[in-house]
Amino acid sequence: MSAALEQAVVKVAVFGAAGRMGQAVCRAVQEAPGLELVAQIDVDDDPRRAVEAGAEVAVDFTHPGVTMQNIAFCASNGIDVVVGTSGFDEARQAEVRALLDGGDGGHGGDGGDGGHGRSTRVLVAPNFSIGAVLMMRFAAAAAPYFESVEIVELHHPDKVDAPSGTATRTAELVAEARAAAGSAPMPDATLRSSTSPALDGARGAAVDGVPIHSVRLRGLIAHQEVLLGSVGETLTVRHDSLDRASFMPGVVLGCKKIATLPAGLTVGLDALLDL
Repeated sequence: MSAALEQAVVKVAVFGAAGRMGQAVCRAVQEAPGLELVAQIDVDDDPRRAVEAGAEVAVDFTHPGVTMQNIAFCASNGIDVVVGTSGFDEARQAEVRALLDGGDGGHGGDGGDGGHGRSTRVLVAPNFSIGAVLMMRFAAAAAPYFESVEIVELHHPDKVDAPSGTATRTAELVAEARAAAGSAPMPDATLRSSTSPALDGARGAAVDGVPIHSVRLRGLIAHQEVLLGSVGETLTVRHDSLDRASFMPGVVLGCKKIATLPAGLTVGLDALLDL
């Protein structure tokens, strides 16, 4: 086969390379055909190493504030970004869109060509597990057929955000599906007055009207179940990540296929799956 017909190798930099997820990402990239790990960057490392190494895609598993700086840097240097960092709610997504649309969003760059931002692709995935993506889709498909829907998400106690990005995105998808179907409000007779015996937080946190209950427990990795109920029946859709290796196929897919996405921000791995 001629060189022109051979699969192009995508050069990848990893931000947060020394962390647990970062180390797993580095191994996955090194082992994946069609990808080449060209830079491993962590705290106190110069991000320009990614540019000098010719990185085309950067994977970020750092911290929300640091991630915004890294996105700004990559946008100013024409590097696409695959984001796995937690905490990217609607407000932070809006920051990313504004940054890519023609400014650094106050996060600064490196003095590179700001025009690159308009052509940069940023993929933010609440969950890189293929199974988790399917769980969210299944829950949204089932939600209009049941009177009640609640979400329980369970993670290790080192996780910084609650509820998880996966649970938040699931609630959004469930609410969208129910609204599109014209579903009635979900029943809940819990009193929320000053005379109510219910403790604050006992009903979880509501996202678009869908209750989410967060558990943080040593020994867990990442787990979520969506409970759906109507008179006489219940349905539970559950997904368990038992090892961080479960996220790696999605990360690899993001690195390989981000170039097929439109410029700007894309939320969710679904965009790269034939669902």
